Amino acid sequence: MFTGTAVFDVLLPGDCRSLKEKRSYVRPIVASLRKIDVSVAEVGDMDRHGRSQIGVGVVASEHSHVQDVLDSCERLVSRRPEIELLSVRRRVFGPED
Repeated sequence: MFTGTAVFDVLLPGDCRSLKEKRSYVRPIVASLRKIDVSVAEVGDMDRHGRSQIGVGVVASEHSHVQDVLDSCERLVSRRPEIELLSVRRRVFGPED
């Protein structure tokens, strides 16, 4: 069994001045990631209006499948025109870890 995680640090548009506006950007991203069958949640920068950290997790029987799913998630987030993807932190754990 292999598990993988990724945390996406995203910059939201400059006009995002409230937590309500922030949710209007984060919720569609979270909803689209869920279609890839991963666990996903906003995991950081919750009180900052212009930034967000979105975390995903995946479990699979093969290392390559975990990598493929995390690659798909990264492509999905990076293609969102309304945000800027600042960084991605990925980790994969295997049976020996």
